[in-house]
Amino acid sequence: MRASRLTLCAAMIGALALPTFAATSANAAPQSAPTTAITRSCHDPGPWVVGTKAVTIRSKPSKKSTSVGILYRGHKFSVHKTRGKWRHITDKTTGVKGWVSAAYVYRDSRMCLD
Repeated sequence: MRASRLTLCAAMIGALALPTFAATSANAAPQSAPTTAITRSCHDPGPWVVGTKAVTIRSKPSKKSTSVGILYRGHKFSVHKTRGKWRHITDKTTGVKGWVSAAYVYRDSRMCLD
């Protein structure tokens, strides 16, 4: 019984190793394949996003300052500078400029599968 299990295990390991050798020869692209230019590296951070439903845009980098607008999830915005835990932004959807807490806005991350 023990010898048959060892034989079965050896056969399974051999079967698992076969696709590895076969895959290396299939990776070569034909010479006539078109080349595509990659415009951004997968290591570059993605666009800025809002990590909650909405964030209050404030006139100064303080939660006690006056509210000048709301930045909703899905709005496009740019970040101009950072001061402590605050980011100075421009909401491209509404045109409002002001400060938002850095706890709620961040760069979208990308993953390379190369």
